[in-house]
Amino acid sequence: MSEILEAIFQRRAIRVLDAIEIPPAVRGRILDAARVAPSSFNVQPYRFYWVQSPEMKTRAAQLCMGQSPAETASALIVAVADIGSWPATVEGQLEWMRQEGFSEKQILESARKAKLAKWFFIQGWFGILGALKWAILRVVHFWKIIGSVPVARQGLFKWATKSTSLACENLMIAAEALGLNTCPMEGFDGRRLGKFLGLSSQFHEIVMVIAIGKKSARHVDQPQWRRPLEATVKFL
Repeated sequence: MSEILEAIFQRRAIRVLDAIEIPPAVRGRILDAARVAPSSFNVQPYRFYWVQSPEMKTRAAQLCMGQSPAETASALIVAVADIGSWPATVEGQLEWMRQEGFSEKQILESARKAKLAKWFFIQGWFGILGALKWAILRVVHFWKIIGSVPVARQGLFKWATKSTSLACENLMIAAEALGLNTCPMEGFDGRRLGKFLGLSSQFHEIVMVIAIGKKSARHVDQPQWRRPLEATVKFL
């Protein structure tokens, strides 16, 4: 079995961790794995907060309902869907294209697509523009096959959450492959944790908090059950 598959199949949510020191180089590899995850239109609508200082981690653990993984972790990684980062992401990609020697035609085409895409992010006063875009697309859908386009604010967060979750999976598999353990958590006070991290309720939504560290001898492995393949997959 390949090392990647081995990491996937041996990964478990570890409820009790030893708070070992994670070297910066290892931390960087784990976060790079998250960063290269696929995302819709390569917009990468997420950000991660690596909470490791004792004071910050203690408070963050309290806001994670005092769960054991949060209180015993080396660090807490807060994964945030970010629908406000797209302008900086677009500019960063265009600058990268210039540095990498892309043709002016290719750069202009990417810039043109970015200008069109921005209309999906603009909501207008009280979300009126988002509602209007939704109504127009509903009408168009009667005559034309179209994808599920995120236009209203709720749809944008749903769209960003999908990409954020893909990045989180990469992060946890990378941690496992590098000899660490994780536990993803959805039990947290999103409003207070967001305020603690200085997030904007307009652009940010916490998707999950991942506790990371080394499995403690106090952790008790539980038998793992998954639905059988035939209950999960339909071959057509």
